[in-house]
Amino acid sequence: MSSNENSSSPSSDSSQETSASRTLRTADLIRTIKDYAEKLREDGSTRGDLKILSRTLRELRYAFKVFAPYRHRRKVTIFGSARTKPDAPAYQQAVDLGRAMAEQDWMVITGAGDGIMGAGHEGAGRAHSMGLNIMLPFEQSANAVIDGDPKLVHMKYFFTRKLMFVKECDAVVCLPGGFGTIDEGLEVLTLLQTGKHDMVPVIFLDAPGGTYWESLNQFINEQLLQGGMISPEDLQLYKVTDSCEETLEEILGFYKRYHSMRYVREELVLRLNDPLSDEQLDTINTQFSSIVVEGVIRQTSPLRAERDEPELDDKPRLVFQFNRRNLGRLRQLIDVLNSTMPSES
Repeated sequence: MSSNENSSSPSSDSSQETSASRTLRTADLIRTIKDYAEKLREDGSTRGDLKILSRTLRELRYAFKVFAPYRHRRKVTIFGSARTKPDAPAYQQAVDLGRAMAEQDWMVITGAGDGIMGAGHEGAGRAHSMGLNIMLPFEQSANAVIDGDPKLVHMKYFFTRKLMFVKECDAVVCLPGGFGTIDEGLEVLTLLQTGKHDMVPVIFLDAPGGTYWESLNQFINEQLLQGGMISPEDLQLYKVTDSCEETLEEILGFYKRYHSMRYVREELVLRLNDPLSDEQLDTINTQFSSIVVEGVIRQTSPLRAERDEPELDDKPRLVFQFNRRNLGRLRQLIDVLNSTMPSES
């Protein structure tokens, strides 16, 4: 694995320096929040506007606190209808999925309601479940599995809830649902397509033999793709299946060699679970040169800017100037990395 002067592992002294600088940066951010709060008063903001901002900050602060102890645990977000009955095939599909993920020691995040949400938690069990409940005048009390659990957050606003669903997860699975489920699934695709969220696997999971998501997939192909509104590579951002086993394979396979990603100034850093051989790196550079703005994809150890994540120091990196436009191709790059077996050398 190649290295350069910017990729050495941090010493204990530099780690202490990083900790001190991180504390200063945090203090600066707190001051900035306070400054903007004062500007709201100077702007003559209405009481209604201030109540929205106050509630938003309160909700996010509490949600961050609840999720913080589990930040390094892999999590899957499961979306689906609150109205699905326990005898429906989709309900059992969600139970099976929740159980399968928990057996892999993944946590399961749902909207904490009944139906598909309750089924996901039922399969995962209370210890592996987290909930983001939306407060509605109807239909949305917490399910029996997560009710009263400290890993349950109650939220007033859909936008704060949707932020937490996506921010905290490593995979998204959508089972059949209503307007909310479709909205959530398509918003995740929008975030991935525009680079507003790190790449994660997205699976639209039907009941066995079902056609709910296949009908959407047909619409996407016939209207969006053929109409030139999306690119062919954008179809790589999601998978449609009616198999729980294929869903599990898609999620776990995504993290076979790929671990995570981060931008460091103008460069994209892909963290890997094991390194590439020189031959494999050459193949990657040949296949994906079109998404590199300048230079080549190079393999390094951690960059200095990543010293705030010492738990990832052992991960080799692929670093390059990504054009930040062809996100579907980036997903294809990750798929190729995961399909390439570790070097035998």
